[in-house]
Amino acid sequence: MSATAIQRLLAWAIALTLVALPVVGLLNGWYAADRWPVRQLELQAEFANVSAEQIRTAAAPAIGVGFFAVDLAGVQKSVAQLPWVEKVEARKRWPDTLVLRVYEQRPYAHWGSDMLINRDGHLFQVPGASEIQGLPRLTGPDERIADVIAFHNDVLAESGGSGLQVTGVTLSARGSWTVHLDSGASIIVGNEHAHERLRRFIQMYPRVAASGRGAFEYVDLRYSNGFAMKWPGADAEPATAPPPSANPVPAPVEDA
Repeated sequence: MSATAIQRLLAWAIALTLVALPVVGLLNGWYAADRWPVRQLELQAEFANVSAEQIRTAAAPAIGVGFFAVDLAGVQKSVAQLPWVEKVEARKRWPDTLVLRVYEQRPYAHWGSDMLINRDGHLFQVPGASEIQGLPRLTGPDERIADVIAFHNDVLAESGGSGLQVTGVTLSARGSWTVHLDSGASIIVGNEHAHERLRRFIQMYPRVAASGRGAFEYVDLRYSNGFAMKWPGADAEPATAPPPSANPVPAPVEDA
C-alpha cells in the first residue's frame, strides 16, 4: 500500500471519529447532561407491598437529568434496594419520560424466624416478615431449602382431603422431619422412610378422628410397626404394636 493510500485511510478514520464522537458522547451523557431533561416518571407495578411514593422517592435523582445522561443502571439499583422489590426494569422514552417496571416479591412461605421464600424458591427479608399471616412456616438448613419445599408440597398432596390442616414443616440439622398442624399438634416423621410413614398414618387417620378423643397433641411415626399418639393430659399410646425394643410413651430421639 502506497503512502498516499495510507494517508487517505488515516484521513477517513479521523473524519469518522470526529463525526461519531459527538454522537457517542451525547448518547452516553458525557456532555449536555442538562439538555432535554427527564420530567415524567411512568410506573408499572403491582403496588401490593411497595408504594408509588417509595418508588418515586428512590428514582427522584434521575428526574431533571438530561435524557441522554440518565443512569438507568443506577436507577434500577436504587429502586431494587426497596423492601419487597425483586427486580426492576428501566428504560427511557423520548423526549422526557423515564419508565420503570417494578416486580415485587411473591412470598410462598416463611423460612425460619425472620426470612421469607419467594415463589422461585429464593430467600428474601423484609421488615415485619415474622408477622405475616397465611403463609406456611418452613424451617431447615439453608442449603436444604429445595428439599424442604418439595417435602412440604408432597405433604400437602398426601394430606389433601384427610382433614389434617398442615401449616408447616421442619427439617432438623440431623435430617429428621416434623409436620406442623393448625391445631398446634406435631407429626414427628423422622429421617427414614418419611413418605411411607406419613402415608401410612394418613391412611389410618380417619379411624383416629372417629375415636372421639378430639385433637391429638403429637403423633410419633418413628416405629417400624405403627406409631404412638399423645392427647392433652394423657400419656402417649401406641396406635399399633411398636417393636419390643421401643417405648411408646417417651418420644424416641434417635433421629431427631
